[in-house]
Amino acid sequence: MYPDFEFFLESIFNTDFPEWLSIFKMFGFMVAMGFIVAAWTITAELKRKEKQGLLHPTYSTITVGEPLKTSDLVVSIILGFILGYKVGGLFSNIAEAAPDPLEFLLSTKGNLIVGILGAGLFGYMKYSDKKKQELPKPEQRKVATYPHQRVFEIVFIAAVGGLVGAKVFNALETWEDFLKDPIANLFSSSGLTFYGGLIVATAALYYYSKKKGIPFKHLCDATAPGLILSYGIGRLGCQVAGDGDWGILNAAYISLPDGSLQAATLAEFKMRLQEASGYFTREFGSLQNVPYSYVQAPSWLPDWMFAMNYKHNIHNEGMQILGCTGKYCGVLPVGVFPTPIYETTLGIIIFFILWQIRKRLKYAWQMFGTYLIFNGLERFFIEKMRVNFKYDWGFLHPTQAEIISFGLILGGIALLIYANKKKDKLAPTAD
Repeated sequence: MYPDFEFFLESIFNTDFPEWLSIFKMFGFMVAMGFIVAAWTITAELKRKEKQGLLHPTYSTITVGEPLKTSDLVVSIILGFILGYKVGGLFSNIAEAAPDPLEFLLSTKGNLIVGILGAGLFGYMKYSDKKKQELPKPEQRKVATYPHQRVFEIVFIAAVGGLVGAKVFNALETWEDFLKDPIANLFSSSGLTFYGGLIVATAALYYYSKKKGIPFKHLCDATAPGLILSYGIGRLGCQVAGDGDWGILNAAYISLPDGSLQAATLAEFKMRLQEASGYFTREFGSLQNVPYSYVQAPSWLPDWMFAMNYKHNIHNEGMQILGCTGKYCGVLPVGVFPTPIYETTLGIIIFFILWQIRKRLKYAWQMFGTYLIFNGLERFFIEKMRVNFKYDWGFLHPTQAEIISFGLILGGIALLIYANKKKDKLAPTAD
């Protein structure tokens, strides 16, 4: 695993790299890549729908050439100070910030000197830019803004809403842990529930679309392919960092002291449970609660498709690797099903399916309904291999994700029925 860029580069080139590179986490990088790719697909789809005549620009009147307002200057200075204070603090406190940069950014810590420099720089840039645009007599102009020009705003709202929803739903899913330390739980960079993010982000975008005059049905259809692709890329980040988002134990593989993985018998697996009883008891409460399955990879497939031990994972989970020194020396005692790989693969496959059929769909909501069904099915079956809190509903014991994914499947089916009944036809396709 490669938790951060310093570790990644040192592993590849077998030489030392600057410590400040450890601030950049591989998971965060992959999530950022997911948003960038999503922005590209959403832009392409919005432009296509604009050519079809389904989406139209909104018009607003702006005043150009005005002198600089004091309020605008103050806002720029404040933003510059915050950015300089936090980023300067991040790089001047690398040892403290590197383990969890997000937690450091959300704290009150920073660098006062860099903050003041940032305030001065942003203030000067705002003043200089406004001075260049200033006219002897300000003019009013009517400008058109197309939906595809709002993609940055759309992605930003989705990101913020997704983060808030992911944290809130994770708190609901791990309620006892949340009550022990609510502040740390909410502001930690770990512990994110995707479906919570999807629900809250969708609600936020509904409000935004109404405010900006963008038909919500077409916005949903345009974002669907990018959503599943960005999800798959994000799961790849989970895999690369080894952040704990893996499946149940595969008893057919155990780790050796050097961190390598080897095939094992069921008796060897049970022996390993006893040897690492402290770790398994902390994770599952007791050895009797450890979820596992025994599945050996067929000879024509690689073992890593069925089990991985996440050597050098970001949270140092598991046992100490023999002879390892440094930040990431943990390896899982027993192999687990690499569910992030499965979800990445499925996410990419679903994206290509949606991308191929998008021009063949006749009615609004069909794309988003299809996305909901695929997304729900993918996560519902993946949950069968993951370790999550289960609700006790008598003879049923679903996880939060299973409940929501089942709801998404039903919602997707309902949308397809509604779309077919409504017959809100899409305009002829324009490439």
